[in-house]
Amino acid sequence: MAFVWSLLIVDPLIILSTILCSTVSVVFTFFDSKGRIPMAIARVWARSLLFFAGARVTVEGLDRIDPDGGYVFASNHASYMDTPTVLSSIPVQFRFLAKRGLFQIPFLGTHLARAGHIPVPREDPRAAVRTLSRAAEVIHEHKTSILIFPEGGRTHDGEMHEFKEGAAYIAIKAGVPIVPVALIGTRAVLPFNSGTFHPGRVRLRIGDPIPTAGLTLRDRGALTVSVREQVERMLQDI
Repeated sequence: MAFVWSLLIVDPLIILSTILCSTVSVVFTFFDSKGRIPMAIARVWARSLLFFAGARVTVEGLDRIDPDGGYVFASNHASYMDTPTVLSSIPVQFRFLAKRGLFQIPFLGTHLARAGHIPVPREDPRAAVRTLSRAAEVIHEHKTSILIFPEGGRTHDGEMHEFKEGAAYIAIKAGVPIVPVALIGTRAVLPFNSGTFHPGRVRLRIGDPIPTAGLTLRDRGALTVSVREQVERMLQDI
């Protein structure tokens, strides 16, 4: 969380955008129980961050998903710019699982909580399992999708690490397809533990949705492997 604060301090325009968008979003949560307006505002916020960072995003594979469908999007995680990139580029309604610390940041945390995003209690395994089940319920209750970074955090060394089974668990529990997503270039725009933006090109690749119909939670390991293999292929296809 300390790094997020340092990033906000470095660029006052990000502070202004975060405060403005979060405040407007919170107001609309009182009138929009489905979260569609807060989601639209979140997209504006995400695009403002990409604009200030000088990131030029190219999206591939949008034709593989239905804008009105429900999915679990599983992406590699290389930078704090990953979430704004996905938010601004994939035109579906979705919520995401995020570190609990982000919910403690003024304005941003209030928006995350009121808009229905889900905090992850990493220190409590039992609570974490309940969180995964809650995420599956959210997909049905709000007719939405979920974004998750299965590595469990940003990569420290630039290499994609093993995927945890949470994304597969949610997808199987909710009975929706899981969609592999590859993000290329976000780490160059905002390196690990850096508060300095470097303008550059970012590519977001959407893989083939993997159906979960007929699968049980016992299949989550094999499904996780399949998702990671597809993300890895998309990352290497440069």
